[in-house]
Amino acid sequence: MLNIENLRVNYGGIEAVKGISFSVPKGEIVTLIGANGAGKSTTLRTIAGLVRPRSGTIRFEESDITGLSPDRIVEQGITLVPEGRRVFPDLTVLENLKIGAYLRRDKLDEDIRWVYDLFPRLKERSWQAAGTLSGGEQQMLAVGRALMSRPKLMMMDEPSLGLAPLIVKGIFEIIREINRQGVTILLIEQNANMALHTAHTAHVLETGRLTLSGSGKELLRDEEVRRAYLG
Repeated sequence: MLNIENLRVNYGGIEAVKGISFSVPKGEIVTLIGANGAGKSTTLRTIAGLVRPRSGTIRFEESDITGLSPDRIVEQGITLVPEGRRVFPDLTVLENLKIGAYLRRDKLDEDIRWVYDLFPRLKERSWQAAGTLSGGEQQMLAVGRALMSRPKLMMMDEPSLGLAPLIVKGIFEIIREINRQGVTILLIEQNANMALHTAHTAHVLETGRLTLSGSGKELLRDEEVRRAYLG
C-alpha cells in the first residue's frame, strides 16, 4: 500500500532521515521503533506532507505522493494521529470529530456512530469541551477524529505517551480492532514491548537509518532489540 524509497529529510543542516526504504502492506500494522531523535516522527510528518523531503519517493497505492500538501495527502486516504493528541480544547468532542471530516461533503452520521461504538466514553462526553477530557479520553478523540476522514492508512505517533498502563492497554486493543475493520496502520511507539506485540512487521530506526527489520515476534526475540528497547 505504501512504499518509501531512499527517503532523505533535512532539518536545517542536520540530516534527520538518511536514505531509508520500507513498505507498509495493505491490512497490516507496521511499527517503527527507536530512541528519541532517531527520525521516527520526521518520517511520519514527511509522509503526511508536513515536512518536505530532500530526496527519495513516497508512493501510495501506486501514486507518487512525494511532496504533496497535507490536505492532498488526506484526500489520498492517509491520516496522522499526532504526538500529544492536539485536540481543539475549546470545541466539543463532536465538533472535534467533525473537523476530522473537513474534506468530506457527504453525511457523517454513520461514521460518528462508528467512532462512538469504538469509544463509548466519547459518546457520553459528546457535548463536553475537549480540553476538559482526561489524557486517555483525548487520545481516543484524536484517533476518532483521524477516522472521520475514512482513511485507508492511519499513522499514529506515540499514542501511549503520558498515559497510565491500563489506558495504554485499552488504546492498543482499539488499534487492533481498527485494523481488523480494514484500516492499515503505521505506528510509532516508545513502548517497544507493546508495539512489537501488536505489529505484524517492525523496523528499528537508529540515527536516521533503518538497522533491523522483521516480524514483531522476530524482533521481540532479537537479543540486541531486547537489550536496547525492552530492558
